[in-house]
Amino acid sequence: MAIEIYTREEQAEGQFNGGAILEKKPIGFPQDGGSLRPYSNLFYWAHAWSDEGSTIGEHPHQGFEIMSFVLTGKIEHYDSKLNGWKTLHAGDAQIIRSGNGITHAERLHAGSSIFQIWVDPDLGQTLSVPASYDDYPAAGFPVLDEGEYDLKIYTENKLPMDMVTEDLAIFKLTGKLEQFTLLLELDMIYSVFVLKGSPGIGGQSVSIGDFFIVSGEENLDLVSALDAELFMIKSPASIPYKTYGERYR
Repeated sequence: MAIEIYTREEQAEGQFNGGAILEKKPIGFPQDGGSLRPYSNLFYWAHAWSDEGSTIGEHPHQGFEIMSFVLTGKIEHYDSKLNGWKTLHAGDAQIIRSGNGITHAERLHAGSSIFQIWVDPDLGQTLSVPASYDDYPAAGFPVLDEGEYDLKIYTENKLPMDMVTEDLAIFKLTGKLEQFTLLLELDMIYSVFVLKGSPGIGGQSVSIGDFFIVSGEENLDLVSALDAELFMIKSPASIPYKTYGERYR
């Protein structure tokens, strides 16, 4: 089985404001020093947290889509489209379609953590489109009871989160898992962050904070004696346009 594991220790690190905000980056920039480079339409994935609370000041983005998922606590968000601050709580998510340009700022409250994930919807098209922004409350994401686990759907077929990027699906899988097989699609890549537990995947083990990628397979065997929580993105193995990673590597 084609499984690549990137432990927490192998991931790139980052920080803001003298360490008031800390980051681990499964997918970072070359200067960040991590093991993994952009692939598919994913080119940045950071797990950020703050024990004391701090603000990342206003800064610009252009072209790509920026998704933030509040894992714990609460954050505040400002951007030049809203022209004001909005508060998001654990379970909420937001998307910025940065288009022809937008600036934004983020404030993590004490004890908060987020994922921030950047995807490439085809910069050749989006750089000429006006920027836009949406919040999505936790209650708006459907949770399916799949028997062995619950499946929270952040976006699939562009719902509930409305994205420009094609063929992207984002889920959170939660449960004791025991032992079961997750069916996969051969032409898709599955990128997974372990939020809780130490599940076995295809005969290998992973721990909290580890990141793994599965590609070119029809199924994935999962085993866990304890509760586990996996955050998963399904993205295409082949992209029909020149991606960010190809443009700027």
